Amino acid sequence: MTADSSLLMDRQFWQLPREERMATIAELREADRFHSLEFEHPDTGEMETVHAVLRYEDVIEISKRPQDFCSGRGAVTLADMPEDLLAYFGSFINMDGERHDRQRTIVSRSFTPKRLDTIIDSVEAISTEVIDGFCEKGEADLVESLAVPLPLLVICDMMGIPRSEFDTVLDATNVILGAGDPEFVGDRDPREAAAQAGITLIQLMNELAEERKKNPTDDLTSQLVHTDVGEDLLAPGEVGPFFILLAVAGNDTTRNAISHGIDLLCQNPDQRKILQDDLPGVTKTAVEEIIRMAAPVTFMRRTVTHDLSFGGRDFREGDKIVLFYGAANRDPREFPNPENFDVRRDPNHHVGFGGPGPHFCMGANLARREVGVVLRHLLTRLPDLDLASAAVPVDPAAMVPPLVAGVKRLPIRFTPTARVGS
Repeated sequence: MTADSSLLMDRQFWQLPREERMATIAELREADRFHSLEFEHPDTGEMETVHAVLRYEDVIEISKRPQDFCSGRGAVTLADMPEDLLAYFGSFINMDGERHDRQRTIVSRSFTPKRLDTIIDSVEAISTEVIDGFCEKGEADLVESLAVPLPLLVICDMMGIPRSEFDTVLDATNVILGAGDPEFVGDRDPREAAAQAGITLIQLMNELAEERKKNPTDDLTSQLVHTDVGEDLLAPGEVGPFFILLAVAGNDTTRNAISHGIDLLCQNPDQRKILQDDLPGVTKTAVEEIIRMAAPVTFMRRTVTHDLSFGGRDFREGDKIVLFYGAANRDPREFPNPENFDVRRDPNHHVGFGGPGPHFCMGANLARREVGVVLRHLLTRLPDLDLASAAVPVDPAAMVPPLVAGVKRLPIRFTPTARVGS
C-alpha cells in the first residue's frame, strides 16, 4: 500500500527519524511525479493547494525555468507572505528577473575567491575556539556547543558584527529557523515572533551599515555600502533583508549539515573510517554526500507564471509548485543505491543547494569549505566521538513541512582532550 501524501503536511511526520521519513517519501516519489497537498493558510484560514515535486529530473527542469516557475510571487514558502513579513524576509531569494539579478550581482562582488580564503581562515580559528569550549568535558550537545554557534560566529565576523551582539543574532535566528518550535518562540504567536526577530536583525544591521558608511573597515558590510566609481550599491532598505538571508539561509545549511553529517558518520562507522583514514583525500566528496543525504533545506516553492503543461499535467497561472530537495537527492534514476551513505560517491550532482538556475545558493562554496574544515577539526581532535543518544529534530509547530530540516539536539560523548587555543 502506497504511503499517503498528506503525511507531508503532518507535524509528527517531520519529527520522525530522518531515514524513516525518507523511506516514506521514496514511496511517494515512485508512486507519482506530482502530489497535490492541501493546507490552511495561516492568515486567511482558507484551504489552499500546492503540488509537491519529488523527482530529481523535475526539480532540475523547474529550477532552470524561472520564466515559467518564478520565485517572486508571494514567497518561496507554501503560503504567500504578508507584506509586513516580506519587508524583513524579502531579499533576492523572493525576487525574479532584473531586480533579482541586480541585488545578487552586488552581493556576489564580495564573495570572490580571495575573500573566501579570508573567511576560511576565520573558520579555522573559530573551529578551534568553539571545540576548546567543550573538549575537556567528554560530552556535549553538538548542536548547542558547535553546530549553532560556529557558522553564526563566522557570519557575524564576516559582516563585522561585534561579539557583544552575538546572543541577539542567535536568539533571532533561532526563532526564524525554529519553524514555530515552542522551545524557541514560547507562548508567542510564531508569525509575530518571526516578524519581531526580523525587526531586531534589520535594526542591528541598519545601525552597523550607518557606522560603516562613516568608518569603513575590512568587512562585508563595508563592502556593501562602499563601492568603486560606477558600481551599484545595495539601497539602505536592502542591506537588512540581505543580512537576514545570510544569517538564516547561510546559517541553516551549514549548521544542519554539520549536525546531520556527524549523525550520519556515527551511524555509518565504515564510511567514517574511510574519511578519518584519508581526510585530505576524502573530505571533499564526503561533504557533498552529507549535503545530499541531509538536504538541510527541505523545499522551495515556485509559482506558475502562465498556463502550461509539464510532466504530463496541466497547470494554471498562479499554481504553487513545491520542490522537495531531499526527495530529489535520493532519486534512484540519478543516484545509484541512493539510500547508501557513500563518502566517496562521485559523481554527486545533488540539489542540496538548490537546483541549477538563478536561485542556486550563492554561498554553496563557502558552506562546502566550512563543513569540511569543521569535520577535519572534530575528527582530528575528538577521534572517538560517538552519539550518546539519537538526534532530536526541530518541532515544526508553525511551518509544515519545515523549510529547514533542523536538528535541535545531538548528544555526543568522547574522550576528554586538552584545549589547544590560547
